[in-house]
Amino acid sequence: MARAFLFVLDSFGIGGAPDAAAFGDDGADTLGHIAEFCAAGAGDREGLRQGPLTLPNMSALGLLHAAKLANKRLPAGMPLPERVFGLYGAASEVSRGKDTPSGHWEIAGTPVTFDWGYFPAEGDAFPAELVEAICREGEVPGILGNCHASGTDIIAQYGDEHMRTGKPICYTSSDSVFQIAAHEHSFGLERLLELCQTVRRLLDDYNIGRVIARPFIGATPKDFTRTGNRRDYSVLPPEPTLLDRLKAADRTVHAVGKIADIFAHQGIGRTIKANGNMELFEATLKVMDEAEDGDLVFTNFVDFDMLYGHRRDVPGYAAALEAFDARLPDLDRKLKPGDIVILTADHGCDPTWRGTDHTRERVPILVFGPGIRTRSIGVLPGFAGIGETVAKHLGLEPGLHGRSFL
Repeated sequence: MARAFLFVLDSFGIGGAPDAAAFGDDGADTLGHIAEFCAAGAGDREGLRQGPLTLPNMSALGLLHAAKLANKRLPAGMPLPERVFGLYGAASEVSRGKDTPSGHWEIAGTPVTFDWGYFPAEGDAFPAELVEAICREGEVPGILGNCHASGTDIIAQYGDEHMRTGKPICYTSSDSVFQIAAHEHSFGLERLLELCQTVRRLLDDYNIGRVIARPFIGATPKDFTRTGNRRDYSVLPPEPTLLDRLKAADRTVHAVGKIADIFAHQGIGRTIKANGNMELFEATLKVMDEAEDGDLVFTNFVDFDMLYGHRRDVPGYAAALEAFDARLPDLDRKLKPGDIVILTADHGCDPTWRGTDHTRERVPILVFGPGIRTRSIGVLPGFAGIGETVAKHLGLEPGLHGRSFL
């Protein structure tokens, strides 16, 4: 028996989605545009990084070959490596949203074939009867925001008033999501989490995918900072996922980062929290030492999306990719005979694109480990083959969607 390691670089799309136009994202390409900006000098930031985007380890695993499969062109300023090690390819999402749960559930073998509920972009985002119920059952004097917004912007705008009045800051985005920001000290972290659970229950009839707690600290808009105590309250996946199948087979799923929240804690054996990509990487390395035969270690590296994609920060995203790439040899040294590692993404979040939301893109699939032979798997019709590959590697029966590429 062997172990599997599934790592999601949150929002690291590679463009080329065949249905991108339907989402208003025709031409979006997270990797391609970051590389283009870096090659032109627009990815430089003093004290952070400079020059062309440099990802030698992921390139050696087939990242640039995968990007060419997805887009029929190479990212600017990134020459092909002399050799590639492992399987490489791309996948087109079939789920009907470009959100985090849809992407992760499809990776785990369960595409989302229904339409999520969304809140309107114009006027008040939330209906009056919902706001009234939140105030009554959540025991708050009112809400602030009630609109589509960037999380950092709306905290700067309403943070002072929130601290004076005790009214939580409530907002949404183009995703199926209800977000609540509140000060960890003046409002209280536990109170915020309890309010989010109340709102999660009130939203069941609205078919909203997630309620997200966004705690922050600081005394003024200049120093308001979101903390690592974020929590996601998701609806259940529409059918059992790879994680449920592993649990039924008495295997352990080690969920690092926000994975457990995304799957509403279904099929999870252990939950390991960490804040920031490098802390998540360190936590993952520790779990790799502890995982037993038949186990899955499943990590989401959230900073790419949360700190850089949504904030449209090209130099920050580029630097985060280069920092992650530099750590891959540490991961490789932890592998045992029979282990398999899959690097992929759940959607795009092109930092050069209009707005601040996710972008519909293909995602890379990079597979390596002892005994993995080098070859292209082409462009897969859906992400479910990723989960089915993990299932086959760990000796499970095939699921209902997707096929293993091993």
